[in-house]
Amino acid sequence: MRDMFGLMKQAQEMQAKMQEMQAELEHIEVEGQAGGGMVRVTLTAKGQMKGLAIDDQLLKADEKVILEDLIVVAHEDARKKSERLLEEKMKSLTGGLALPPGMKLPF
Repeated sequence: MRDMFGLMKQAQEMQAKMQEMQAELEHIEVEGQAGGGMVRVTLTAKGQMKGLAIDDQLLKADEKVILEDLIVVAHEDARKKSERLLEEKMKSLTGGLALPPGMKLPF
């Protein structure tokens, strides 16, 4: 029974740390780039778009399709970076708790 109380305490501590991490992720920003940095997208680590920067050279009518593609690529780059950051933070958070393979937090 003592192990059960220890496990419950560990789960409560992890839940508190998860809440802290979720709040922290709202303030961490990642930047994705495309076209050699001509298009840059800034997202929070939770995936909210905070900014978009486009080099003036791309603002030509005949470059519209290229610009649209670069925005999509830059957004995807930033999204992947935020996912990697989240995975790293989750690994450090759950380091002391053995989770079954494939189990993800939060539940």
